[in-house]
Amino acid sequence: MKFLFDIGDYVVLMYQAFKKPDKGRVFMRQLLMDFRSYGTDSIGIVAIISVFTGAIIAIQTAYNMDNPLLSMKLVGFSTRQMMILEFSPTIISLILAGKVGSSIASEIGTMRVTEQIDALKVMGINPANYLILPKITAAMIYNPILIIFSIFLGLSGGYAACHFTGLVPTPAYVEGLRSWFEPFTINYALIKTVVFAFIIASVSGYKGYTVKGGSVEVGRASTKAVVISSILIIFFDLILTQMLLT
Repeated sequence: MKFLFDIGDYVVLMYQAFKKPDKGRVFMRQLLMDFRSYGTDSIGIVAIISVFTGAIIAIQTAYNMDNPLLSMKLVGFSTRQMMILEFSPTIISLILAGKVGSSIASEIGTMRVTEQIDALKVMGINPANYLILPKITAAMIYNPILIIFSIFLGLSGGYAACHFTGLVPTPAYVEGLRSWFEPFTINYALIKTVVFAFIIASVSGYKGYTVKGGSVEVGRASTKAVVISSILIIFFDLILTQMLLT
């Protein structure tokens, strides 16, 4: 029963959050602040993980291609497909769920236990709209940019690995990147990213908004937000893959 209550509470909160902002200028100011806090500050970790993962994928693929009948351009093709279809949209979103999701839950949860949210209500402000909507909007706009950035760096990391290790000739790797390309795979990755961004921001905002108690409960809410967001990302990854690729 608690599970059903949480779902209903979540839906009601999202209904309140997605109402038209009272002041567009205030909303834009919050949105720009969230761009910096949850988007720009994540570029570093996304870049490092993407470069090294792309290099690892290329090296492992080349190492396991011991059949001389297989073309070495398959290394570039495999690296591209793995980065676009699964690693960048899904794994990076899981990482952002830990970094961004915990930050959102902690920020809003702290405002809840220190009664700042109650103060907003007294002033006639819709707290859900003021606090959660800019974060959801920022995540759904900025996360696809991070994913495109991740794909580019991952493929560049694979190129660098092929160049410095000599396992695969770089012309063959580049040819593999260009071979059998379907533009829909990019759309598929971006669709997944937008859905995952909404899950991260909305679930984390809900867990922070509904926290009760003190600082210990805020920490627990932050952990629960990351866990629930990660589970939902994997679950919807399966659903979207079934819907879009079959």
